Amino acid sequence: MSVNLYNTGVSGLLAAQQQLATTGNNIANVNTEGYNRQRAEQNAATGLYNANNYIGGGTYIENVRRVYDQFSYKEQLLSQTSLSNADGLHVDLSQLNEIMTFSGGAINSSLDKFYQTINSIADNPSDLGLRSMAITQAQVLSSDFKSLNANFDQIEKSTNGEIGQIASHISQISVEISKINEQVLHAQNPSKGQPNDLLDTRDRLVNELSKYTSVNTIVDDNGVMSVMIGNGATLVAGITPLSVGVQAGDPDPNKTILTIAGSNSTVNLNGAVVGGSLAAKYEFRDQHLAQVRSEINRLAMVISETLNEAQHDGLDLNEQEGLDFFTDINSNILERSRVLAPSKNTGNLEARVNISDVSKVPTSEFEVKYDGVNFIMKNLTDNSTVNLGAAGASHSASIAAYGFEFIEDSGTPNAGDTFIIRPTENSASLMEVKLTDGAGISASTPIEVTASDNNVGGGSVSIVQMHDPLAAQTYASTTNTSLTVDVYDNGGALEYRVYDSAIFPISNIASGSYAPGGSVLVDLPPSPATAVFQLEIKGNPTGSSALAREEFSIADSFGVGNGNNATLMGLTQEKGIINGEKETFSQSLGVSTSTVGSKAKSAELVESTAQALFTKAYNRNQSTSGVNLDEEAANLLKFQQAYQASSQIISISNTIFDTLLQAVR
Repeated sequence: MSVNLYNTGVSGLLAAQQQLATTGNNIANVNTEGYNRQRAEQNAATGLYNANNYIGGGTYIENVRRVYDQFSYKEQLLSQTSLSNADGLHVDLSQLNEIMTFSGGAINSSLDKFYQTINSIADNPSDLGLRSMAITQAQVLSSDFKSLNANFDQIEKSTNGEIGQIASHISQISVEISKINEQVLHAQNPSKGQPNDLLDTRDRLVNELSKYTSVNTIVDDNGVMSVMIGNGATLVAGITPLSVGVQAGDPDPNKTILTIAGSNSTVNLNGAVVGGSLAAKYEFRDQHLAQVRSEINRLAMVISETLNEAQHDGLDLNEQEGLDFFTDINSNILERSRVLAPSKNTGNLEARVNISDVSKVPTSEFEVKYDGVNFIMKNLTDNSTVNLGAAGASHSASIAAYGFEFIEDSGTPNAGDTFIIRPTENSASLMEVKLTDGAGISASTPIEVTASDNNVGGGSVSIVQMHDPLAAQTYASTTNTSLTVDVYDNGGALEYRVYDSAIFPISNIASGSYAPGGSVLVDLPPSPATAVFQLEIKGNPTGSSALAREEFSIADSFGVGNGNNATLMGLTQEKGIINGEKETFSQSLGVSTSTVGSKAKSAELVESTAQALFTKAYNRNQSTSGVNLDEEAANLLKFQQAYQASSQIISISNTIFDTLLQAVR
């Protein structure tokens, strides 16, 4: 009896000792990240049969297990992934917002100063100092655009670097998890208990992994964990780790792509859907940064083309047609840079994109695919498609709504070949001031329209297109010495004629009619193929008497004091040109800047929400698996008392045994 009592006391002593050790371990790891509190599972030992009764045999610790709630842990992982995604996007958009606020303000200021000098030239066109200042301000404007583009390049490079670092870290985690799986495989044994510390370490690695990408895990009967990331790509297959890497994009090497590689194969991952901070990097780079870069490129393109066209409409101080102010938007290098051809193409077609109407050019990216017969163009923003027609044909008419033309230069495509089109590509980075001499600013108009003093109605004649200012000047002053336009109301239709008033009898150069309240465009000379300028006649003329004509004369207007073309150039600052003629230069820049700011603010709100959800999920998991010091302190006292009581049982057992020995001596 005393022996059984002794064994019972010893078992209680050992059990209390292990309970105290487990409690002490919990207390010691209260601040250990990823630690799951442990619980010693204590059971009664099998009783001994004695005198028709089963006498208790004491107790034992069956196992020391982690207090682990799979569901709350999974919820914490999902919340961690969402938080990391929201936080990463918020940080990147905030940085972009700061750059756009500063650089956008610089561009807007430079644009205002440039137009101030143009307006000053309009008032004093012969001032060479003002003309020199205009060249300088144009160079500042160009420099500001290139500086902002350089910032975009740096952000893109930095983002790619971060993607590479994250991929490398994910690969390291993959190796660590596979090593722990191998240790668990050898340590996991129902009769030996669970390797709790190994399991905690593995869960901690999975939790860290969930910051970078969404994670799913499966644990087999041997305790070995397989890990899937993103949309189900296997990262760890038991004790076999796979690695995540990056490689240059195709056709754009700056659009690095994710890969996951095993021992025998490598496949691409869609970075936009992997979740976590990694997906945030791809979303920022490929959507938000790409969009604002395209908008700034478009702005640089429209400014360049608008001022170049204004230059070509007038005459400089040397009575020559104005030269380009900025880089020609359809220079060979720009046209070719707008088309990217993947290396997988099997044909040898070389193509380019010509801008035909800057007011229609979108910021979208397009994919052109040759199906063996026709080129099919897909808008990658809204997924709409356009059939551009067969190879070798003109593709202008089918995509005129987008303001650009897809041109086949040389070679032939093969079925399946694709091409990426970015209509605004490199417009900011290649924006250069081509005009070096202020005298070359075409401040003077070549010809002008003058209304007769006898006109009393609401008719008007204006020059709306200037194809060749020198030829227009010659046409107005030499070929026709007294070029005249008159309009009259014949009792319903408004009739017009263009003629040389110095020649009699009158022979019309052009004539026709238009509806009251409408207008008509007239090419001079009349053939559009040879026209050097275009008139617009509009309004409702009312003469001083029935059928009275309103007359307008057209004549050579060049002079060093003529600043009319500079005035027209200055008016382009407030003219709606961009985005279907809806936005001025400043409005377009303001929309781009405010859009980035709005996205940054929205990302901040999403990040705050994600933080709150993560905190709730974390606290919920900690309420089950975390260490509660009050509870552990109570357990410490309880198991201490059990230890002391078991010691007392052993002491009593020794006394009884000694008494028995004394009795038989």
